[in-house]
Amino acid sequence: MRIKKCLAEFIGTAILVFVGCGSAVFLGADADGGHLAVALAFGLSIVATAYVIGNVSGCHINPAVSLAVFMNKKMTMGDFISYVISQIAGAIAGAGLLKYVSLAADYDMTDGLGSNLYDNVGVAGGLVVEIILTFIFVLTILGVTSDENKGGVAGIVIGLTLAFVHIIGIPLTGTSVNPARSIGPAIFAGGDALSQLWVFIVGPLVGAAVALLAFKAIQTAKK
Repeated sequence: MRIKKCLAEFIGTAILVFVGCGSAVFLGADADGGHLAVALAFGLSIVATAYVIGNVSGCHINPAVSLAVFMNKKMTMGDFISYVISQIAGAIAGAGLLKYVSLAADYDMTDGLGSNLYDNVGVAGGLVVEIILTFIFVLTILGVTSDENKGGVAGIVIGLTLAFVHIIGIPLTGTSVNPARSIGPAIFAGGDALSQLWVFIVGPLVGAAVALLAFKAIQTAKK
């Protein structure tokens, strides 16, 4: 069963990176409508994969999400480690496919496969942005998935939330909120994308942990 879950997480993360980062590579976030198109591409990727692999693995496709679920004691340490490895491998595979297509087309409007960079806001700003955006994203996931009555719309809510945090974050950091999504493109882009990568690993993980604490506080207050 764990193999099925890992395969689902691998495929889901590969799709997210290929489609989401690919939209930035071929459309460009700075072009007219490009900003919104990229945000929607990431969000719709989640919507699509949620209804395909959600019943298999929960469709985390994000180490930050898996961390929150693990900290909430909803998955074992073994599953957590397996998920994260699968997600990172999927992100690398998705970025590798994107790199191939980009080279074949001789086209990349980002000059880095849509890698995340904190150049516009600095190191501290990048961390703060990623913590806040991941907090919003993961808090939404925890909230909508905790209510079985919302199961039918969970994928849509989560996808739309990912889209709107991208709308805010694209001009600032390119929006990560997902360490795997950042690792894949950075490996192929190298340079600044690789040297700045730690911000897009630490920020989302911290944001996810804080989101869980806030969620637990809210649930306690409701009782």
